[in-house]
Amino acid sequence: MRFALSPEQLDFGTSLRKLFDAGRTPNVVRAWAAGDPRPGRALIKQLAEAGVLGLAVAEEHGGVGAEPIDLVVAFQEIGRAAVPGPLVETAAAIPALLQALPDQSLAARWLPGFAGGAALGTVAFATPGQSSVALDADTAEVVLHADGTQLSTGHRAGLVRSVDAARRLFAVDLDDVVAEGPQVRDAAAAGFDTGALACAAQLLGAGRSLLHAATGYAKQRKQFGKPIGEFQAVKQKLADVLIGLDLAEPLLFRAALTMGEPTRARNVSAAVIACGDAAYRAARAALQVHGAIGYTAEYDLSLWLTKVTALRSAWGTSDLHRSRIARALRDDTVKGGALRGTA
Repeated sequence: MRFALSPEQLDFGTSLRKLFDAGRTPNVVRAWAAGDPRPGRALIKQLAEAGVLGLAVAEEHGGVGAEPIDLVVAFQEIGRAAVPGPLVETAAAIPALLQALPDQSLAARWLPGFAGGAALGTVAFATPGQSSVALDADTAEVVLHADGTQLSTGHRAGLVRSVDAARRLFAVDLDDVVAEGPQVRDAAAAGFDTGALACAAQLLGAGRSLLHAATGYAKQRKQFGKPIGEFQAVKQKLADVLIGLDLAEPLLFRAALTMGEPTRARNVSAAVIACGDAAYRAARAALQVHGAIGYTAEYDLSLWLTKVTALRSAWGTSDLHRSRIARALRDDTVKGGALRGTA
């Protein structure tokens, strides 16, 4: 299996990074957190024009119909820039969910607007052990709720506090049931796994941004007359972060490349755990390198610190994903034993 990105994919990621640098995303994040979505919507419109919001949308619904690995490339850059908004839901989870339904009328109704940047969507999944909340339900034009065999539209209810001020979470009051039956459960699983994959990519991108910030600061901040980056303890800490990020990346790519296989859930969960742990290690190291200034809300580093903290459990807790991996391994063991017994 080949994990290296193609030159086209690398160029795509580079073009998105330039777009975010020009858009001064820290200002966009702060405006979004303050309740002003206009700069964020303008940036999201640019993403749509670049094809990002249509990557997971089939061509017949106005999208690009790209591969999951292309989605991963885009969301690494989105995480690197800490872009706010329900992008995972709009560009990944909802398209996967709707396109997995036998009846494509809902996909035809909403996905062209998502792909073109005219509308945003958000979705709440009923998952064991977690509250059912939707991101930015006050901003999104389409609010969905998936619970078992029912998919419903809804609207925002009470605000749920997040450690990341730019992640505005809401409980959802249900309106109309738009799809029901066993096929909804399977479609919701596809949507959840695609959303979790995009979230893992965001975490990896955010971790790399934190490592870049910590490395740059270590070259500037001086103690005892020389940059702290020259001290072995600091070098070792940042090297450990780099190793963790580099080791998580193949798991993320593998999950993207196996989205159509029976091992999808296991591989996605492995990627979420690895990328989440690596990003958290990067956040801790960046905060320690920066010292007290890293705690201040006015300093841009805080935007990534809170983003990583929130994203680690946004698409399932570590316990949920570890249990999915354990269940998959147990099932493989049982199947293997059954096959050997009949040989």
